[in-house]
Amino acid sequence: MAGGTGGAGAVGGAEGAGAWSGAGLPPAARERLADARQSGTWTSALSTGAFAAVRSVGFEPVGQVMGSAVYQIWNVYDCGYSGTDLLNRSAPSRTVLHRLEGYDGARRAALGRLSAECAALGGDGVVSAELTVAPFPTDPSYLEFKVIGTAVRARGAVRPPRPFTCHLDGQGFAKLVSNGWVPVELLVGMARGVTHDNFLTTVQASSWNNAEVDGWSEVVTEARAASRRGLERQARARGAEGVILAQGSLVVREFSCWRLPDRRDHVADSTMIGTSVAAFHRAPAEPRTLAVLPLGRRGDRLRARLAAVESSPYGDSLERTRIVRELRDLGEQG
Repeated sequence: MAGGTGGAGAVGGAEGAGAWSGAGLPPAARERLADARQSGTWTSALSTGAFAAVRSVGFEPVGQVMGSAVYQIWNVYDCGYSGTDLLNRSAPSRTVLHRLEGYDGARRAALGRLSAECAALGGDGVVSAELTVAPFPTDPSYLEFKVIGTAVRARGAVRPPRPFTCHLDGQGFAKLVSNGWVPVELLVGMARGVTHDNFLTTVQASSWNNAEVDGWSEVVTEARAASRRGLERQARARGAEGVILAQGSLVVREFSCWRLPDRRDHVADSTMIGTSVAAFHRAPAEPRTLAVLPLGRRGDRLRARLAAVESSPYGDSLERTRIVRELRDLGEQG
């Protein structure tokens, strides 16, 4: 991939008289985990159904875990356009791709701390891991990468070599394991595509007829393809066989070109989040039946499920539509 890369710097905390080096768990996390181990109790964000599903495939929750990192991300980009291209009206549109290594470093730091908390609790992996990226409250030029999930431990003697992380909820995790697959790692593929508005782009964008803007189509297509390749590259590096996609987003912004200030650049940032998976046996698993007796009114359960879907960054829009339709059909009976 061509183009520049963004720089990043991590922000650490303090421990006593000295500063925390950033290695291992933050002091506050060590204290919280020590209290949890001493009390002998655990917490989780799993629903009743998710808890039952996790236990049905031989795992037990051991506690809620998290990892976070605040990074300064330099949003560097270059369209690669030149004055010679500007004078040549037939110069083709082209997309310059940038690998966002600063974002990947922040993701690895947050997930590394999540896995470290899981290991400290004796867990074998993390389910329902939700990754969020948001501006730091006191300075929006910094970004906080935060991931929260529930650590689980296998009841059997077979243990993975390192804790797995996945976005799947309890039911999804149980279905995956019961069909002979295991999650490996929560992955994020990020890529930035940049294109300069050349003569053809200007003509197509200002046309009164229905017409494709070639340069803009190219930049969004290339950015999405590059972020997907990033997911595949990370999955192969961990020995995984596939990726279950959780979420994909594309943000397109317009900036004044620093090479030619009177012209505009379009910058497309593509982000794809998913969980890499690997098979542990090829034979089809025996179907398992999990009986759950629902209590309370159906409308209350549907509203609780709707709230969970809407609050999750990986909420399924089709699931939300189905729940809303059921609530509407229940009417006064709900």
